[in-house]
Amino acid sequence: MANAEVTAILDLALHKASKNINKPIINNAEIVQRIELIARNAQNRACVRFIMACSLAKIDKPGIDIRKPYTEIGDDDSFSGRTYDEAHITEFVNQHELPCNSTTAFLTPAFRNRNVVLTPYVNLVGRPESVYKATLQLLDDVFQKEITADELLTETVRWLLIVRDEKRQRMSSLLAGLKAAKGETSLPAEGIVNLIEQHLKLKNSSRLPVLVVAAAYEAASDYLREKIQPLQGHNAADKQTGSLGDLEITLIDDQQVITCYEMKTRKVTKNDLDHAVEKVFKISHTIQNYIFITTEVIDQEVVNYAYGMYEKTGVEMVVLDCMGFLRHFLHLFYRLRMRFLEAYQELLLIEPESAVSQPLKEAFLALRQAAETQENQAGLYE
Repeated sequence: MANAEVTAILDLALHKASKNINKPIINNAEIVQRIELIARNAQNRACVRFIMACSLAKIDKPGIDIRKPYTEIGDDDSFSGRTYDEAHITEFVNQHELPCNSTTAFLTPAFRNRNVVLTPYVNLVGRPESVYKATLQLLDDVFQKEITADELLTETVRWLLIVRDEKRQRMSSLLAGLKAAKGETSLPAEGIVNLIEQHLKLKNSSRLPVLVVAAAYEAASDYLREKIQPLQGHNAADKQTGSLGDLEITLIDDQQVITCYEMKTRKVTKNDLDHAVEKVFKISHTIQNYIFITTEVIDQEVVNYAYGMYEKTGVEMVVLDCMGFLRHFLHLFYRLRMRFLEAYQELLLIEPESAVSQPLKEAFLALRQAAETQENQAGLYE
C-alpha cells in the first residue's frame, strides 16, 4: 500500500481504540493481559512499539509471516519491521504522544541484527524477560489465528491511550498540588540543593546532571551573555551528533562553541581527559573551557592531570562535583535561584521518556511540592 493507505490503517486503529476506550476489543482475557503487560511496563518501552510495527506490516501485507520482521531471513513472507517502524510508527506515536520509545524498537539489542523466526521459544535475552516472552507470544497468537493483526494493533493502541491519559492525569494533579503548595516564601538556595540532590539519588537519573547545568545557563544567560546549544539526545553518541560533549556553550550573539560540559555518573579518569582533547582538536579550535561534571568522588591525581592540560593544549580543563557546582551557582546568583528551579523543572518535563522516565518526572514534582509546603509552613511560624 501507499504511505497514505498505511497511515489510514493507523488512524482507523486509533479511532476504534478511542471509541470505547474502557472496553477491550479482544475477547481472550489472557491475550489482553499480555498486551497490557507490554503497554504498561515502564522499564521497557521498545516491545510495545515492536508489536505495533509488526501488526501494521501484517495488516498492510496479509501474506507475510508476522514472526519474520527481518529481510535477512530471506523467505518470501519475511519483511522489514524496522522500515514500518521508522516510516510510520514514529510519526504516529509522536503525533498522539503515545508512551513509546522515541526511536525504532529495532535498534534495541534484543531486536537488533536478527535473522530467525521469532517463535515463543526464541531467547531474546532482554529485560524484563516476561515482557519479551509476552511479545513473542503475541506474534504467535496472530500466526495461530487466535487474533487478527488488526485486533492486536487496535488493542495495543487502546492500552497506550489508557497509559497516556493516566500519566497526564497524574502530572496534572501533581502540578496542581505544587501550585497550591507555593506561597510567598521562596525556597532558600540550600533547600534547592537538597531538593536536586534527592532527585539525583533516584534510579535511572543519569540525564539529570545535564539538566542541572543547562538550567543554570538558562537562568543566568542574560547575565553571563552566554547560551546553551540545543541539547542532544541522551543516548546519542558524540560521533553521530558531531558535538563535543553533553552541553555546548556559545556567546549569546555567536555560534562558536567556547565552553563544553561532559557529564559522568562515574569517576572521571585520565583517559576521559585524553579523549576530550582528541575531540577538541578534531572538531573545534574555539573551545576555551572543557568541564567535566561528575556525581562521584574526584581523585586528586585526575585534578592535577586536568590542570596540566592547559600548558599542552591551551584549553582549560577541570573536573567539578555536580552538587558543588550547583551550590556555588545558587549562592553566586542567589536572586536567580527560583528561576533556576523553574528552568530545571521545565527542561525535565520536556525530556523524552527514553532520557527521563515518567516516574522520575513525577518524583521531582512530589519532592518539590513537599519542599515548598514545608518551607511555607515554616514561614507561618517565623
